Amino acid sequence: MTADSTPALVKQADAAADGPPAGPSAARGPRARNTTAYLKYVAAKIAGAVVSLFAVLVTSFFLFRLIPSDPVKQMTGGRPVSAEQLESLRHQLGLDQPMWQQFTSYIGDALTGDFGVSFAYHAPVIDKIVEKLPATLLLTGTAYVLYSIIGIWLGTRTAWRNGSAGDRFNTALALTLYSVPSFWLGLLLIIVFSVGVGPIPGMFPTGGMSSGDTSGFDYVIDVAHHMVLPVITLVAVGYAQTLLVMRSSLLDEMGSDYLTTARAKGLRDDVVRRRHAVPNAMLPTFTLMFVNLGHVVAGQILVETVFSWPGLGSLFYQGLSTPDLPLVQGLFFVFATAVILANTLADVLYPLLDPRVGR
Repeated sequence: MTADSTPALVKQADAAADGPPAGPSAARGPRARNTTAYLKYVAAKIAGAVVSLFAVLVTSFFLFRLIPSDPVKQMTGGRPVSAEQLESLRHQLGLDQPMWQQFTSYIGDALTGDFGVSFAYHAPVIDKIVEKLPATLLLTGTAYVLYSIIGIWLGTRTAWRNGSAGDRFNTALALTLYSVPSFWLGLLLIIVFSVGVGPIPGMFPTGGMSSGDTSGFDYVIDVAHHMVLPVITLVAVGYAQTLLVMRSSLLDEMGSDYLTTARAKGLRDDVVRRRHAVPNAMLPTFTLMFVNLGHVVAGQILVETVFSWPGLGSLFYQGLSTPDLPLVQGLFFVFATAVILANTLADVLYPLLDPRVGR
């Protein structure tokens, strides 16, 4: 090594000791790279959600026009109407326009939040949705909270005691309820607990949201009384799905080495389950909960129809019977939007719980 090279080596050592040079590259550490990757991941998910929403918007226009029914004739109720009157009504509803013109008008109005005027109710579709939304949120929101808590709790206990009598019973019951159509279960509950069978008297209303002659606290009690059977129907099906997913996820975690290490440290079994196993097993259940959260807005069409619950699901069923094209198109878009947004939110939050995703 020559004497001329010695000062250069000393300068390099001093520069290394002082740290990396200042500038744009100094901030590009692991954390900055992870943040950039996460932002790209979020942007991709949001872009995918926007594309999905537009696809739903297009689908909602053409899908319900495949229904083999004439809205104008359905609205006249079979009454004798002249051809001129039918043509005038079609003109008022905009059904005499070419299909491409109806499509472009629908897309343009929908992008501004205008879904048109309901054929049957003669009111803006968005007003009818806002009117019926609270009833749906009350029913399905209550059921969502209950079946999420029950499903996670029972799924954890059955998996942790895999093979026990309780595990076999709860798993068999969950599989049975998960396979039962919700409308059939609702009808069965009405027959048994509303009409009454044998020694079981009719204890609950057959349908509706209230009796219509109460106010104040009595109204709250009346609504709660009407909610019992539809909530039980929704909880029975929803908890079964949550239990099965939570049980399967926890069983996959139970053989992991980190649980053996936690036990070797002397931790109690319930602490190992609560602090180590359950948080990791919650990830698939977390995604399922967000998917179900989207269905809280969409409601349960068949359950609301069976129990005559005045929510969005029942409104959608009534719109299909006409068919009330603006109404069903608007409701279909709202339902799909709720599910897409819930899924997108789950995708965005998932990497925060599991760093392996989105990196």
